[in-house]
Amino acid sequence: MTQEPPLPLSFSLSELAGSMGDFGTIIPLILAVALVSDVDPRYILLFFGIWFILTGLYYRLPIPLEPMKAIAVVVIAAGAVGGISAGEIAAAGLILGAIFLLLGYGRFFSIIERWVPQSVVRGIQLGLALLLFRSSAGFIIKDPFFFGIGIAVIIGFYLLVRYRGIPDLSSICVIGIGLIGGILLYGIPPLSLIPAPQLVIPLPSDFMPALSTLVLPQVVLTIANAILATALLTKDLFGKDVPPRKFSTTIGLMNLTSVPFGGFPMCHGAGGLAGQYRYGARTGGANVYAGLIFLILALFFTSPQVLSIIAVGVLGALLVFVGIEMGRHSFKSDSLLVTVVIGILAVVSSITVAFLVGMVIAYLVAWSRKRLLRETA
Repeated sequence: MTQEPPLPLSFSLSELAGSMGDFGTIIPLILAVALVSDVDPRYILLFFGIWFILTGLYYRLPIPLEPMKAIAVVVIAAGAVGGISAGEIAAAGLILGAIFLLLGYGRFFSIIERWVPQSVVRGIQLGLALLLFRSSAGFIIKDPFFFGIGIAVIIGFYLLVRYRGIPDLSSICVIGIGLIGGILLYGIPPLSLIPAPQLVIPLPSDFMPALSTLVLPQVVLTIANAILATALLTKDLFGKDVPPRKFSTTIGLMNLTSVPFGGFPMCHGAGGLAGQYRYGARTGGANVYAGLIFLILALFFTSPQVLSIIAVGVLGALLVFVGIEMGRHSFKSDSLLVTVVIGILAVVSSITVAFLVGMVIAYLVAWSRKRLLRETA
């Protein structure tokens, strides 16, 4: 049996445009996490750049990378009430890296998909969207002027994309406006080359809160969205059958090798794949472009002081649209009751509580439906 030759890579302008198709999700989440926690954005960008390139060369397809959204949203939401430490984030990344590396070598995905109802996954998506809206409110209150500018730019690009077919570069423009506004207000910050990464070693006390607060909600979202949905969409868009366990393996490897050196937990994502494809990405060349952009940002144009001058209103505008994108998919549920209950509980309590309660309600709803069908038969 002959082995198929590797897929060719393209480095056209279309691939360059497509490489930015998911920046509207990646960049605001990275910047928001950096603003409310003690993680260093330079190392987050550095490892995103490295793994974007490696992923493009390995898959030869525009398989995206994203911050793990559940962790990012929880970190952002907790920023106003004391925050989550870099040690807890690193602990969560190491736990998740080990979990998904293990899952990549087994036949677990069909079992997991069978036992976790769709409505529960959709409810977690809705809860994350609502938490993003709540978090964006703090940025909006602090800086309503630049929030309005950011909203106008995003809507303008939406209309241009819809009626003129140009790439959606709204996040880049909005962040650029925020930087220019910050420079006008506070002056030019010092720019410096990134120092060598240092080990971020979690304390033993970091693992339990990381497990309950960050890992549990992220496991469900990663399995559903970053692995199963991405594998299905890859087959739909490119006609390539990439086994879910393969995505699980790369998620495990990139977290185990990046998080201990200051990287943020990363995964793939069906939404990012759709975004990159929509704007022209067809090969792994788009990933190479994206990786080079992140490496340049990390190595030359990022320092902790730069984030302090960003007009935070534009960040609030970007988070609103990230929340809308995440929230609109949550209503594709087989039980809106379960989904909405989980979404509300995620805001008023925690995502962990919402998941556990949602699992119970989902099974009770399914049992009630079966009983009703038997009685009316």
